[in-house]
Amino acid sequence: MKDAFSKCHPLVNFLFFAGAITAAVVIQHPAYLLSGVVTGGVYYLLLRGRKGVGMLLGLLPLVVLLTVVNPLFNTLGETRLFTLFGRPYTAEALYYGGAVGVMFAAMMLWFGCYNQVLTTDKFTSLFGNLIPSISLLLVMVLRMIPAFIRKTKQILGVRQTIGKGVGATATNKEKVKEGMTVLGVLTAWALEGSIVTADSMRARGYGTAKRTSFMTYSMTARDYTLLAIMTVLLGLLIAASCQGQMAAVFVPGLQITPPSWGLAVYTIYLLIPTILHIKEVLAWHISRSGI
Repeated sequence: MKDAFSKCHPLVNFLFFAGAITAAVVIQHPAYLLSGVVTGGVYYLLLRGRKGVGMLLGLLPLVVLLTVVNPLFNTLGETRLFTLFGRPYTAEALYYGGAVGVMFAAMMLWFGCYNQVLTTDKFTSLFGNLIPSISLLLVMVLRMIPAFIRKTKQILGVRQTIGKGVGATATNKEKVKEGMTVLGVLTAWALEGSIVTADSMRARGYGTAKRTSFMTYSMTARDYTLLAIMTVLLGLLIAASCQGQMAAVFVPGLQITPPSWGLAVYTIYLLIPTILHIKEVLAWHISRSGI
């Protein structure tokens, strides 16, 4: 069953993720960061299922690494835990590193949800007429990493098949050499693909006139309702920010504002796709039980 939020108009999808990702980057308050990473993780699991567990587990060591490494470079802070290499290792810098790690994890999760919901055809349908060249470039960039991962697996599989891959007993030198070979093949493939894509789009007259789309999206009553709800929630969130509810200073001393009603507004905003998804699933199971 397709995700309910994915069925909404591309404009609704884009504006929601623009707000969610921007807030994840800008807000540094620990309570808001925790809300962002939890809601993003829940929605990512709803979209990806068991495949999304690997993404979540992969982010954990990254968060820990950013948390632990930050005090090595940032020595500001009032509470010295110990001295390492002649430099103070402070609790405040450790807290700030954790905030940066959680912020990065939340951003990655929401970007992952974005890639699942706002597909290429939706993005080009939304921006193709306004900025045809830039929209094509953005689509190519956003699909680059998943395409690179798939192509890397293909190259490694082919090299293993023809006996040129490295085994578990290979030395570090052999593994580095194999990696450089695969990287060279990937670079050549990417450059050739970009040239072919550019020539193909130019031959089709992309960007020379107003384009049409093979899929048309029309705003529905639900889309307008969601836009109104998101606008109100974002307005309240901005008001909460102006009142200083999201203020958080880590160095040289901790100055974190206690969470207030702004946190509830932020959480409700981020839960919009999850609520729609759960509502659709419940309606589906109810309809099936009545058959």
